[in-house]
Amino acid sequence: MKRMILAGALVLLSSASYADGRYWVVGNSATGKCDIVTSNPVIGGGYFFGDRPYKSKDDAKLARSTIKPCPPPDPKEDSAHK
Repeated sequence: MKRMILAGALVLLSSASYADGRYWVVGNSATGKCDIVTSNPVIGGGYFFGDRPYKSKDDAKLARSTIKPCPPPDPKEDSAHK
């Protein structure tokens, strides 16, 4: 029994730290644009799709540029978030 509790605790800790420092590309239903978010998205809660996690924001930006439903990002918005 103790082993199962320990195993469950390790799974919870590893899954929580897995999302740290990750970026997801999501389709925003309200704006019709693709956003880069830092938490695992819930599809259907304002997002119509979500891509896999990326290790850096630059990787997510590159991925966003290759996803067909994503319109090209506005360079003004990208520079404002830096």
